[in-house]
Amino acid sequence: MTLKHRLADASYWVYDRMRHRSAFESAAQPGMAPDFAGLREHKYALLVTFRRDGTAVPTPVWFGLIGDRRFVTHTEERTAKVRRIRRDPRARVFPCDPRGKPLGPGVEATARILETAEEREQAEAALDSRYGRTRRVYDKVMVDQRDMVYLELAPVA
Repeated sequence: MTLKHRLADASYWVYDRMRHRSAFESAAQPGMAPDFAGLREHKYALLVTFRRDGTAVPTPVWFGLIGDRRFVTHTEERTAKVRRIRRDPRARVFPCDPRGKPLGPGVEATARILETAEEREQAEAALDSRYGRTRRVYDKVMVDQRDMVYLELAPVA
């Protein structure tokens, strides 16, 4: 295991322990917003994916928006949320604070892993325009770029 993987694992552990308890309560509630427009003023989003038994699992993430109907984020391929999305593309997204405390209504969505280079470049541009240098420094220190996948969520019609 590389040093970056160990650092990432340590940060995942810390963030899991810091998660706001209302994140789990809200994650179980259906989303009511029609699109991602309500996320524009927020810096974090609570990405909710589902276990095999239907349990909602909330994770605060950095995100980018492409219009009001495309939400993008990136994460390591080895994370549980990626495995859950591969198995079940249902997801929910809520605006939140860094600890995952929901700050507004959620959106029911369908998630997919971006496959083409063009899609990944678009997602990277959306993330970079939102977070800039802060995210680039974090990624350089904490993330092995070869292990990253980009996720795109679209609101359920």
